[in-house]
Amino acid sequence: MPQHWFAERLLLVLSGLRPVHSMLGHTSAAAYDQLARLAPLAPLRSAAGVPGPLLERVGCARPSPGAIEAFARVSAGQRSRALAFRLERGTDLRWRCCAVELDGELEAVG
Repeated sequence: MPQHWFAERLLLVLSGLRPVHSMLGHTSAAAYDQLARLAPLAPLRSAAGVPGPLLERVGCARPSPGAIEAFARVSAGQRSRALAFRLERGTDLRWRCCAVELDGELEAVG
């Protein structure tokens, strides 16, 4: 399912373990721009000596054909974080991330 693939990639980018350019072609322009601004901040990066963040659960709803609204629970040390994102299927039949929210704050809408 595409939501699992995207959840893993977003986690890696937002934790600083994967470069943001790895999401090129997998995001809308607006979502990519926002990830490019967020990536240097690495909001999901673990503190030194603390295990890296883990995807605890990924789920989704399909509000319409060609759209997935997904969520992931991320554990980062003693803290749980919420990651939500919207995927849309393009005319080329590829899924792209169009919006990202972390802890309920809208990060990008494309």
